[in-house]
Amino acid sequence: MHVVKIGGAANVDVDAACADVAALVREGERLVLVHGGSDAATRLGEALGHPPRFVTSPSGHTSRLTDERTLEIFVMATAALNRRIVSGLQARGVDAFGLSGIDGRALRARRKEAIRVVEDGRVRLVRDDWTGTPESANAVLLGSLLDAGHTPVLAPIGMGAGGEALNVDGDRAAALVAAALRARSLVLLTAVPGLLRAFPDEGSLVRRLAADEIEDAIEWAGGRMKKKVLAAREALAGGVERVVIAGSGGSRPLRDALDGGGTHIEAARTVRGGARSPRDAGR
Repeated sequence: MHVVKIGGAANVDVDAACADVAALVREGERLVLVHGGSDAATRLGEALGHPPRFVTSPSGHTSRLTDERTLEIFVMATAALNRRIVSGLQARGVDAFGLSGIDGRALRARRKEAIRVVEDGRVRLVRDDWTGTPESANAVLLGSLLDAGHTPVLAPIGMGAGGEALNVDGDRAAALVAAALRARSLVLLTAVPGLLRAFPDEGSLVRRLAADEIEDAIEWAGGRMKKKVLAAREALAGGVERVVIAGSGGSRPLRDALDGGGTHIEAARTVRGGARSPRDAGR
């Protein structure tokens, strides 16, 4: 079983990912999809006169500052993208089931009461923020959907302690889902071919990263890639055998990732053994 995160950047090929997912499902693979929504939310916010504001934490992570109006826009944008993915899969013969984290308490999150951001070289606290840290995934619900023949498609909206919707990071949500479902693989499909040592030089692609190299990679990874490497660490810690960060381009992005494309980050026991191929480890 695999959990697949389809990135939300503008140049992520959602249609190619849907076509490849459908082909694998028809071959008997069990998949759960998690998707982003950053570009869709940005475009909708600009159209509604409420453009996004991005902030950087002291540790170098960049995120969308989510006030109440931005949260409303994010919920609308991700819902529309969720419908697009579900309809794309249905058109290809896959019985996809779209939901967000607040549906059936699929994804619980802890609201960040205040976040620390760096502005003009100084650290300050921002309190009017509706983002959350994913804490638990409803494996019973998602497993029941899989057992009924559905392919769940999960939008990155978490449910807070009071039932409120929260904007959560899609990569970390996907890592949590993969661990909860005991998935063999977590595949993060993104706009670049994988983890690049010297972004944006695609010739600096890191094809293999051992578990004990993750901490260093979090330090040197650029931009949004930091969150993906952090998600990889969390997935492996939760028992997932391998994480693949790979590009969404081409006619078969998911299959290529499972067959060795992109950056493979594997649990220590898998790296030491070295006997299985990347595709074998995911089956």
